[in-house]
Amino acid sequence: MHFLDQAKIFVRSGSGGGGAVSFRREKFMEYGGPDGGNGGKGGDIVFEAVAGLNTLIDFRYTQHFRAPRGKGGAGSNMTGAGGQDLVIKVPVGTQVLSEDKDEVLLDFTRVGQRHVFLRGGDGGRGNLSYKTSTNRAPRQHGTGWPSSEAWVWLRLKLLADAGLVGLPNAGKSTFINAVTNAQAKVGAYAFTTTRPQLGVVRHHDREFVIADIPGLIEGAAEGAGIGDRFLGHIERCQVLLHLVDANDEDVATSYRIVRDELENYGAGLTEKPVVIALNKIDTLDEELIKALSEELEDASGAPVIPISGAAQIGVDWVLDELLAKMSGTAEVVAADDEGEDAVEWSPV
Repeated sequence: MHFLDQAKIFVRSGSGGGGAVSFRREKFMEYGGPDGGNGGKGGDIVFEAVAGLNTLIDFRYTQHFRAPRGKGGAGSNMTGAGGQDLVIKVPVGTQVLSEDKDEVLLDFTRVGQRHVFLRGGDGGRGNLSYKTSTNRAPRQHGTGWPSSEAWVWLRLKLLADAGLVGLPNAGKSTFINAVTNAQAKVGAYAFTTTRPQLGVVRHHDREFVIADIPGLIEGAAEGAGIGDRFLGHIERCQVLLHLVDANDEDVATSYRIVRDELENYGAGLTEKPVVIALNKIDTLDEELIKALSEELEDASGAPVIPISGAAQIGVDWVLDELLAKMSGTAEVVAADDEGEDAVEWSPV
């Protein structure tokens, strides 16, 4: 399945149906007069977050969504049928943004969350509702309230508890493959990962979700490499795991490049708890590992865990630290925890 985390769509609610102009003309009926009914209400545009979706790819091919309008009223004081609501199903973590992307209009963070985005127009009044003691045979009627429409952006931010950051080839994909059920692509070249990956970690009878995003390089905030757009997928993470390749020429510089890009991006990423790991130590001797760890500690001002995702060295230590960081901000989920009359649209 292709991954898409941004899409622009057009939505329009249904307009209200027109009221009817009608009169009773039945033979042998003593009282006649107006009996035109009101028009029906137009359908609403509704967004709903559902489980089982993790991409916006189908919104690339279906970009226009229009709810049906209300039916017109009829004689015998019959109200027109209302237009059915159009329910647009989106993945959990989706935000609905204004056309200029300056305002977050809706934010879906849990399964089942549902919001009416555009309300359908009310139906127009039939001529019966205009009848008064001085206006016994009105012929005026309402045409129904118009629909509402808008262009909006959908932006998906994956929901994960921990996020992986680092330079390209820092071993992020190897690590997530080692600790989760993910099958991220691994290769001996930069930008092996071109889209975010999610995996579920099971450690000490607990579960949490970890996200791997494409590597950052210097100038990513200005569009270098793949850029920094995928950093949005770790904005909701409770803790970050920063992997530094022990084979880099200068591990301190490698650390600072990524931290600078996180700071340039903003969104509070540099304020999140972080676990720093020196990766790929299986290729080094103990003396060099100690020297590089101390160099990285001096640059970061935080403890450094030497690990190897490929050789499964220090992995449990890292997972313990991630759980400890998360327990201070949110409860870790245990492993054993567990619209009527609407026209629904959902990506398949």
